[in-house]
Amino acid sequence: MTAHIPMLLEASIISLLLTPIIREGAIRAGFVYMPNSRTVHDRPMPVMGGLAIFIAFSVTVLHRVGLGYDTLGLLLGTLIIVGVGMWDDIQELRPLPKLIGQILAALVAVKLGVKIEFITNPFGPGMLYLGFWGMPLTVLWIVGLVNVVNFLDGLDGLAAGVSIIAAFALSVVASSRGQVFVSALAVALAGSALGFLPYNFNPASIFMGDAGAMLLGFTLAVISVEGALKGAATLALAVPMFTLGVPILDTVFSIVRRVHKGTPFYQADKEHIHHRLLNNGFSHRGAVMFIYAITGCLGIMAILMAGLGVTFTGYVLVALSLSVIVVSGRRLWGVRTQDKRRGDIETQHR
Repeated sequence: MTAHIPMLLEASIISLLLTPIIREGAIRAGFVYMPNSRTVHDRPMPVMGGLAIFIAFSVTVLHRVGLGYDTLGLLLGTLIIVGVGMWDDIQELRPLPKLIGQILAALVAVKLGVKIEFITNPFGPGMLYLGFWGMPLTVLWIVGLVNVVNFLDGLDGLAAGVSIIAAFALSVVASSRGQVFVSALAVALAGSALGFLPYNFNPASIFMGDAGAMLLGFTLAVISVEGALKGAATLALAVPMFTLGVPILDTVFSIVRRVHKGTPFYQADKEHIHHRLLNNGFSHRGAVMFIYAITGCLGIMAILMAGLGVTFTGYVLVALSLSVIVVSGRRLWGVRTQDKRRGDIETQHR
């Protein structure tokens, strides 16, 4: 892990130096995000911060790892996903074209060898061969994680910080299992986001936009698949899934809530967990730090789970931890729902 410190520093410095340049360029070009009913900021904000993360990550990977078959699928996929994200940041895309772009990026990565072919058998020894199902499951995993991180990007510094924690957890686990290549990619991603974070943390001076959020989700997903190709598949995928437990469950709750209301599941609203925290008295920074803390705890537990191995004990640990998150999430949502209903009843009686 310590061998990757120069890579971490390189990615961080490139991102740190590029972000203010890209910010000025975005302002001059008019690439700014205007406040609306769904946002928590009250002034126009330059976007395109994701471009700094992308350049820092790509340059660092090419310099420190090199261009090979293992990195080609990742870098081409990130190029597509960033292009789709920038297009959406400049001219808001409808959900279907954006989804098609995400699937295209995932398919390019899969075509170039990033595919889940085996998973660890949870019921006994050995591995389970996925065959035909490997491709659609890999695409679903990548597109799903892309949207999870994109949905998370609602407060200053939230998506960047959570992705940094997830990337570090993935790097530690990969390094402990001798997966130097996977660990290096995760460190490069963490460093790229880390250099951007000072400009994005509250009060932010630039947004990463969809280009940055989708890039982070895509890269985390692909790196975990690379880990699955070179080791215990279930464990490699479980680390980001477990570490990103809060945004994953928030995405699931959001989809269920919107379907229950009869609104399109992709229609944005202000009822994500970070919005709920703000409504329950957290400050902007407080809400972000709270989610950082939960993500950090889950990351540590993912590392401990990796040390236990994919055993019955590991599954019990996952089940118990997710149960705590679900119960806490239901309580958080329930408080707001009860308050709203109580307010509606009081209004009706007036």
